[in-house]
Amino acid sequence: MKDELAYIGNKIIKNKYILAENTNTLLSQFLQQTSDLSLPYLKEDMHKWNAKLFFILAESLKDNKDTDEIQQWSEKTAEAFVRNHIPLQSALRSLSIYRNVIWDVFTEELEQKSFAPITMLDVGKIIDPILDEISAYIGHIYEEHNTKIMKLAYNALEELSVPVVPIAKETAIIPLIGEIDTQRSQLILEVALQESANLKIEYLILDISGVPIVDTMVADNLFKVVHALDLIGVKSIVSGIRPEIAQTIISLGIDFSKITTCANLHTALASIGLKRVIE
Repeated sequence: MKDELAYIGNKIIKNKYILAENTNTLLSQFLQQTSDLSLPYLKEDMHKWNAKLFFILAESLKDNKDTDEIQQWSEKTAEAFVRNHIPLQSALRSLSIYRNVIWDVFTEELEQKSFAPITMLDVGKIIDPILDEISAYIGHIYEEHNTKIMKLAYNALEELSVPVVPIAKETAIIPLIGEIDTQRSQLILEVALQESANLKIEYLILDISGVPIVDTMVADNLFKVVHALDLIGVKSIVSGIRPEIAQTIISLGIDFSKITTCANLHTALASIGLKRVIE
């Protein structure tokens, strides 16, 4: 049995470049049909790379499975698929081409050699799990890529949620809209400090007109921002204290006496001598 598997493995190694060429043709056709993309990377680099996979499969048939080589091949192939925007479904389905190429080339010779049916079964038992393992690696790379993209998009969205708007020399506004949770509070603190230093801001107005609820947590976070700004010499004003927010602050017993507050942005700007900006 092992002799027959070794024979098949050696034949695959001997013909690996022919198999790689056949695979390239089929892969190019398949991926262009499923993704509607031009795939120039399949021409030369992938020819050698596909030959390497056939070598790995052949060595596995000879009882020389190299897990590290399988992982390396899988990761580099997945990265190539990702770079060329190949859908995950197409990337995974393309692996069946390698299996089909092996069987198409060797079926006739295997029949002529009169190998026992169990030999054919054993070939599948060795090759199929390796291709499944490669599928798992490729899926993992795609998952990491998608997570990275989502994280970048989320970070960009977060930054847009805390815009710093310069309105005059050394004066800027951070208009806050929506709920303020712990994570966003930390972002407000970081952005306020960083942009105040970058823009050499002297007055920073935190406008909370668009914040629906100001509870103890939100108030505490505002205190932290104001205190941090004070430490770097930036005078801060909290504007947008609507009547309902003022009532909530009083009912919660929150002390806003150490924070400069204004009912609206107009009043806040006027308090620092910027009437002309809004009139």
